[in-house]
Amino acid sequence: MKPINVLEVIRQGQTGGGESHLLDLVSGFDNTINPIVLAFTSGQMIDKFRSQGVKCYVIETYHPFDFRIIIQLGKLIKKEHIQIIHAHGSRAASNVALIAKMMGIPLVYTVHGWSFHRDQSPLSGYLRARSEKVICTMSNQVICVSKSNQETGIQFFELKKSIVIENGINLSRFNPNNSFKDIRTEFGFNKNDFIVGFIGRITLQKDPLNFIKSIAIAHKKEPKIKGLLVGEGEMKDEAIVYIKENYLENIIRTSDFRSDVPDLLNAIDVFCLPSLWEGLSIALLEAMAMGKALVVTPTDGTKEVITNQANGLVAQYNDPENLAELYVIYFKNSLLKKECEKEAKALIEKRFGSKRVSTKVTEIYKSLV
Repeated sequence: MKPINVLEVIRQGQTGGGESHLLDLVSGFDNTINPIVLAFTSGQMIDKFRSQGVKCYVIETYHPFDFRIIIQLGKLIKKEHIQIIHAHGSRAASNVALIAKMMGIPLVYTVHGWSFHRDQSPLSGYLRARSEKVICTMSNQVICVSKSNQETGIQFFELKKSIVIENGINLSRFNPNNSFKDIRTEFGFNKNDFIVGFIGRITLQKDPLNFIKSIAIAHKKEPKIKGLLVGEGEMKDEAIVYIKENYLENIIRTSDFRSDVPDLLNAIDVFCLPSLWEGLSIALLEAMAMGKALVVTPTDGTKEVITNQANGLVAQYNDPENLAELYVIYFKNSLLKKECEKEAKALIEKRFGSKRVSTKVTEIYKSLV
């Protein structure tokens, strides 16, 4: 039996949570699946796939519903004899749903958090929910990465044809018993510093400015508390300017995207995810696997895995004072910190291995061909 040719489509070629998910998903496929990756920007993820021998394409566009790329998509699909299209995220899905329908190719849509969310205007939220409904209706199978995401879809537009497959991660790579580089020395931290890390895309969704403000507040209360901000995104320049204008360079170190995420996680004391919305954050799962103390906001997927004061601390949205308060709690209460770290790691080992995700997705592909 020939392998199934699947076009794995994602918004960007840079490595973030969704992209890490795709890397692990593809690495877990057996020889019954032939994945071909399409991204709408180039980046580190594309370089990684190509180094692994995975065929990749980049069709440059920054727009959803970009009809200008329809012809290019059609040529690619015919050239590679694509049998299934799997869109990861709403931006990817919006650009391939129509061509999939036109060419009669089954479409799988993985929702990594809905494009409508709490900080939008009522009109914007309504329009985005309607567009999500259209995409889901055009899909043969919708995969939600958390039960809360599925329930939100059902609540807003009677989501059908959906299944929940929680994200997974590579537990051999994200293992605190591995050997790691000395990241603290590299960034100029000393062994007594209490480092709170933000590692991910620096975008509105992740609320980076309130993270920066929270570090400044916490440092005034406990001078050993410092921050590490790592990543790229449309708010990176704004974040850097804010740090400089407020003279925070000595307490908040910054870096562009790095591929050595396990080393970064090993170096920090607390992982902070102050997002405004999430499906189920890959970065969060990675931090949990590395046995990190967590400060998070109660987004859809996060609230399904983090219980306040059991395996993490849950903060209010848009509240740097509250974030800072939780860092200080961990700083002063080492027993609580150790217990949260232990419980978070135990949950990951029980539920979130990446091979499980690849196996379940493979079953879906085979059912559609």
